[in-house]
Amino acid sequence: MNSAELERRCPVEIALEIVGGKWKPLIMWRLSRGALRFGQLQRIAPQISQRMLTLHLRELERDGLIERKVFPEVPPRVEYSLTPVGQRMLPVLGSLGEWLVANHRDLRPRRRTRLRRPDAVRRTTKNPRRSPWRVCAGPGGRPLR
Repeated sequence: MNSAELERRCPVEIALEIVGGKWKPLIMWRLSRGALRFGQLQRIAPQISQRMLTLHLRELERDGLIERKVFPEVPPRVEYSLTPVGQRMLPVLGSLGEWLVANHRDLRPRRRTRLRRPDAVRRTTKNPRRSPWRVCAGPGGRPLR
């Protein structure tokens, strides 16, 4: 990540690419209590497939949020833990949970149909610059100045 990219793109968009998604925040939150092995992470979130868990762990490691430690044992033992950068993300995740607790009654019930993705909205709106989705929306979204 360089400062030129931060100038070009919305910081919220970039942050969500790094820590967003269905499983990454949950993985990081579970690791907040200490190092865990792959099987322990799978038991905590049994809905996630082995392939998706592996993918997300690799991405979190690549981005510097978690670290993978291999112990020289037979059979091999691997543990995942948060890095200092990952630990600095925990207050943000905690705030997200607090926001939900404080606002859950005001949130609308789930819709029966899926909302369109922001980039689809941009393509189908007559004047995409007036679309509220334009702010930091999807790939290529630019922050308003």
